[in-house]
Amino acid sequence: MCKLCMQHAACLENRKCMRKTSCIFNETLHAQIEEPTLIILIINKSCSEIINLIVSRMPQQLDVIQKLSAHRGKVWSVNWHPSGKVFASCGEDKTIRIYNQEKDAWVMQAVLSDGHTRTIRDIAFSNCGMFLASASFDATVSIWDKKAGTYECNSTLEGHENEVKSVAWSVSGQFLATCSRDKSVWIWDITANCEEFDCAAVLNLHTQDVKKVVWHPLEDILASSSYDNTIKIYKEDPSDNDWTCTATLTSHSSTVWGITFDKTGKRIASCSDDCTVKIWQQYEVGNAEGISTPDNEPVWKCVCTLSGFHDRSIYDISWCKLTGLIATACGDDHIRIFKEADNSTKNEPIFDLETKILAHKQDVNAVKWNPVIPGLLLSTSDDGDIKIWKFNNL
Repeated sequence: MCKLCMQHAACLENRKCMRKTSCIFNETLHAQIEEPTLIILIINKSCSEIINLIVSRMPQQLDVIQKLSAHRGKVWSVNWHPSGKVFASCGEDKTIRIYNQEKDAWVMQAVLSDGHTRTIRDIAFSNCGMFLASASFDATVSIWDKKAGTYECNSTLEGHENEVKSVAWSVSGQFLATCSRDKSVWIWDITANCEEFDCAAVLNLHTQDVKKVVWHPLEDILASSSYDNTIKIYKEDPSDNDWTCTATLTSHSSTVWGITFDKTGKRIASCSDDCTVKIWQQYEVGNAEGISTPDNEPVWKCVCTLSGFHDRSIYDISWCKLTGLIATACGDDHIRIFKEADNSTKNEPIFDLETKILAHKQDVNAVKWNPVIPGLLLSTSDDGDIKIWKFNNL
């Protein structure tokens, strides 16, 4: 057993936490564990076993509201409409399904089946809510509009040489980003009303399959993650409109499957095949900490690593802009929710595990927090189901 876990065994026995930095057991857990025999059990457990033992004694805080089983095969991704009243899902069956809320239930309103010839890997609504983009293993991206009241495919974007893994709209609505197994990130310039999409940049800076693209919540700054274990940050140079990589984030030891910004855009959470979650902090030019910023560009530093909580690869991560909660989707069929501790600091943040739940029968592929309703969460899985969850401890 590691020194950290031995320390926390003592914490449990003495009812007083001795930590000064990241802790795998929060104060709530200390207060909840009253059985003296647990200390004996802990001494003979590994780090991950200790976490699982303690989590099993936590009160359940995540309740499933509804299960939807319309897709045939794996459900790869899900995303909320910006209104929070509609969501879309996509999967192995080459379809997109649109759901909206009717009274207390979520009901499927449309099936979009004529846009792709292979698995649909990712979907994203535009910030205006009038357009939907889908990324497919057929190497294309389809753009759907709802101008006529129902979603129709009005554009097909071609250029990637292999499976398109992720798609995302910029906050300004001016750009669309896509990434692919061909190791590239494409940025598309969007004309008014999404009538035309012109390639603004092809970024070949990753050395392996690019898994995810995500835009900054407030600015037209892009992040991508890859099979090459890195995260890259890009922005447009206003002097010549060229897109360049301004930072490469390295700390993960295996594929970075997912990335998500916090509400400020100054922090990123990433999840990986190495079974860890990492929190990255942006340091601006002239920062108070005195951290060097070469080329007068902000730098990103890994300030927290959450390890020992996940037993298998972590495939997706979502940082709620309303509550600050972080949700993860794991290959061990579980969803986990993390909350930043009250005594957390910018340079040494602490995140506590709030709940862990067996969510699906197979790998959990995606998790997404509702952008309007606090605590409402979507998940998808290899088992073909979509689930709507409510986190109760807000």
